[in-house]
Amino acid sequence: QVQLVESGGGLVQPGGSLRLSCAASGSFFSLNTMGWYRQAPGKQRELVATITSGGSTDYGDSVKGRFTISMDNAKNTVWLQMNSLKPEDTAVYYCRTEIRSSSWNAVQYAYWGQGTQVTVSS
Repeated sequence: QVQLVESGGGLVQPGGSLRLSCAASGSFFSLNTMGWYRQAPGKQRELVATITSGGSTDYGDSVKGRFTISMDNAKNTVWLQMNSLKPEDTAVYYCRTEIRSSSWNAVQYAYWGQGTQVTVSS
């Protein structure tokens, strides 16, 4: 099993900033990708940002230029710096990771965190 512990969510005013963190723990051979997805009530879960262990990043169109994802491979931790927050950023943010469980099994498995609430409101 892999556990993802998220923190950093909360209430912030429009234009403000928040920094989310997600730490992966457990037993796995390698961590290939970590990322953030978000879901607002009644809406689809959408990509926020992902990052590979090699540092390649991908961002959802709605957050490009405002959010920055980073990873510390040694700590198996990913951060999401969110700037210029808008009310439409309000959602539950979920951390996700893809891992390889063992050296002899190349199949990757995805794990989700419990989610952290981000509310942008004046």
